[in-house]
Amino acid sequence: MPSFDIVSKVELQTLDNAVNITKKEIINRFDFKDSPVQIDLNKKEMLVNIEAESDMKLKQIVDVLISRSMKQGLDPLAFDLSKQPHPSGKIVKQEIPVRNGLKQEDAKKIIKLIKDAGLKVQAQIMDDLVRVTGKKIDDLQAVIGLCKNANTGVPLQYQNMRN
Repeated sequence: MPSFDIVSKVELQTLDNAVNITKKEIINRFDFKDSPVQIDLNKKEMLVNIEAESDMKLKQIVDVLISRSMKQGLDPLAFDLSKQPHPSGKIVKQEIPVRNGLKQEDAKKIIKLIKDAGLKVQAQIMDDLVRVTGKKIDDLQAVIGLCKNANTGVPLQYQNMRN
């Protein structure tokens, strides 16, 4: 029976490359000359820590980070920008968590979306992925198209298509 997996994973090396490219670009920009800027990636906790001297410069760094990660092939939805920056002395700090893996409630939304479409497939949650099985590959491709067009709020990848 054909099947595939719906996952939400961020490749660590790609994320690291995007952060390093952002660092290089910010260091070389004229408007950031002689200003304290720090961009770090915590690989264990999947957090990007950004420090700048003003809120405006912090927002510019975040914009550069998102644009450079998009060029690296990362979805901008992978960055959770819901946490607001907070001042700490003379600098402004922001922690940006990177979403990695499907949470239970996101997986339930995807399964509900698939069931509401009325396609002849079965979807089940397995840890941090959703496995979709069906009798026809065309039905599975319809599920992929449905998930791509739906606004789930998380970056989705489709893996392990099997016959």
